[in-house]
Amino acid sequence: MNTESEKNPPEQAAQAEGGVAAVDRAFAILGAFSIEQDCLTLAQISKRTGLYKSTILRLIASLEKAGFVRRQSDGRYSVGPEPLRLSQLYQTSFRLRDVIHPLLESIAEESGETSSFYVLENGSRVVLFRVEPKRAVRVSVLEGARFSLQAGASGKILRAFSRSVDPTLAEVRERFWASSFGERDPETTAVSVPVFAMGFELKGALTLSGPSDRLLKEHIEHAASILLRNAVIATSALGGNDSALREALKRLNP
Repeated sequence: MNTESEKNPPEQAAQAEGGVAAVDRAFAILGAFSIEQDCLTLAQISKRTGLYKSTILRLIASLEKAGFVRRQSDGRYSVGPEPLRLSQLYQTSFRLRDVIHPLLESIAEESGETSSFYVLENGSRVVLFRVEPKRAVRVSVLEGARFSLQAGASGKILRAFSRSVDPTLAEVRERFWASSFGERDPETTAVSVPVFAMGFELKGALTLSGPSDRLLKEHIEHAASILLRNAVIATSALGGNDSALREALKRLNP
């Protein structure tokens, strides 16, 4: 019979590492939550993290006290308010909001679709900012949401123009825009372009997304034009060289 006194190797290794391992386990608990499942039972957290329930309870007590986790009335757990504060600090630290957010509002107004700005973070694409259009049917994504780099138009842009260039995306690098059709969500189409700072540093991916039955393939180049026009403004405001983006825009609108 397996008991908690009979520790498995990962648990033994984690305990041997002391305080650093405790931090790693706390992050593992926070990482167990997702947009699809934002409330979890103790058993679900244990299954997702591979940690014993007693270990989780000890760590959750500290996470609750610090505001990272909160316990619901039904006994399940959810993320607390502290990550929101840190998210706001994260956004501020980029000093991008004053430049990007007005452009996202303009893109959403002009296109009637959701506009977002994705950044590359620890091997994922993260929604740093987003603006939704004033229509009932729209693509809804949350600021702070994390998605795979291997799917979606913004993932292609971040892979194509990051320091570790993906050689399969040579066409994207040449035309400076990418599209996706149902890659992350089967009912969503997206278009994305890069935004640069000084030294051709990639700052993120300016993205437009909408329902596939409304954002049709024949609309993609028009959407790319809207994005490129705004990417030129953003890149210039951030001190980057916008000439390549201007050339890409000319190719779409000769």
